[in-house]
Amino acid sequence: MTERALVIVDVQNDFCPGGALAVPDGDKVVPVLNRYAALFERMGLPVYASRDWHPAVSRHFKGYGGQWPPHCVQGTRGAEFHPDMALPEGTEIVSKGMDPEEDAYSAFQAVNDHGTSFADSLRARGIKHLYVGGLATDYCVKATVRDAIEKGFEATVLMDAIRGVEVEPGDSVRALEAMIRAGARVANLKDVEQELEAAVR
Repeated sequence: MTERALVIVDVQNDFCPGGALAVPDGDKVVPVLNRYAALFERMGLPVYASRDWHPAVSRHFKGYGGQWPPHCVQGTRGAEFHPDMALPEGTEIVSKGMDPEEDAYSAFQAVNDHGTSFADSLRARGIKHLYVGGLATDYCVKATVRDAIEKGFEATVLMDAIRGVEVEPGDSVRALEAMIRAGARVANLKDVEQELEAAVR
């Protein structure tokens, strides 16, 4: 049972309405992810939360040759988790994008406060199956899920807890199709509740 973990991807102010790089309806994932987090906490399962944690100067940003406006700069309000996120005590925060030379979309490019990579942290805890939700479907969620599968983890995409940027119309649908082709499963809260409860019977 302890082989499962919840991964909350980048639910930060800058990706929510009013933020520097707002995902349409990005804040709508918050109450749903809070229910997932409460479920995993109740079942005694780990919760991870990834965050973009960029330096002010980064080639990820338009001003330095990148694609995006400045966002989630270390120490700013935009980089903070959405204020309504209710992360359980003991949630492990992993940070990515700190290298000014990399984009770092995937949580598998993140490290915890001790400098341990996300993958090493998961393996140290015997985790084999990740349940992934957050922002954004077509970038960091997709990259995280595809890396998870490539590195030998099982991955379930939480359909009721993701939203996309949609730089091009249809990006989110195409991202979801790519994740499924790579081997990801899809589920919603009711499915996951039933799955976890069945696993402890």
